[in-house]
Amino acid sequence: MMEGTPPPEIPPPPEGVPPPPPIEEPVAPPAPEAAAEGAPAEAPPEGEAAPGKPRRKPVRKKPSYQLKLFERWDLSEVVVHDKGLERYINLSPIVLPHTAGRHANKPFGKGRTNIVERVINNIMRSEMYTGKKSKAIAVVRQAFEIVEAQAKRNPVQVLVEAIEKAAPREEVTRLRFGGISVPRAVDIAPVRRLDLAVRNLCAGAVGAAFKSGAGKKAAEKEKKHEPVAQFLAQEILAAARGDMASSAISRKEEVERVAGSAR
Repeated sequence: MMEGTPPPEIPPPPEGVPPPPPIEEPVAPPAPEAAAEGAPAEAPPEGEAAPGKPRRKPVRKKPSYQLKLFERWDLSEVVVHDKGLERYINLSPIVLPHTAGRHANKPFGKGRTNIVERVINNIMRSEMYTGKKSKAIAVVRQAFEIVEAQAKRNPVQVLVEAIEKAAPREEVTRLRFGGISVPRAVDIAPVRRLDLAVRNLCAGAVGAAFKSGAGKKAAEKEKKHEPVAQFLAQEILAAARGDMASSAISRKEEVERVAGSAR
């Protein structure tokens, strides 16, 4: 039907014939009654969002203040010079290095753990600090205070330099040729280099603390420092200088010397 034309007129029914019943239009079902005021609304089932409201992703709020390690040392100014280790030394800003095993049992999860927390976890390898992370955190914080007082620098930067110099580059593995086991020198992956450096630093500090006499330990306690904190600070400072007095540096030189003879 063209627009503007009037609708056709329906002729009246003949005489004696009743008119047809009117056509009833379908009536929409009534809307549900509104809930009474004060009545609690029905909660949606678990795992489903409320109808009509799209689910929003949680947004992490950025802190309004600068995150510093132990509220003292800024990690943003620390520089890693070793390009092989730069990718795996985590220097993300954090105040208290305690992630409560968030990255445990995950592939390459330790790469997302702050390097200071990895040092704390390696301190917990000894029987004196097993399961006592708060005590290990206090030891590392005291060691950083000693390093800062002696080196007049950011202690995390000194730690990174110590790790770079204490990380071995090659080691020995054994290959079998016709039933004969032959030692061969192989390069070390960056992840293992970092693991060995941190492990040797902490093992050297804990071992030196146990070898010292009781009188020396009493003298260290008078300075309000744990004995192992003093030895950890000395280990970090010696390794940062590349000094053979460091247990980690001497261990690295021994591993590379054996690997050099097996080339």
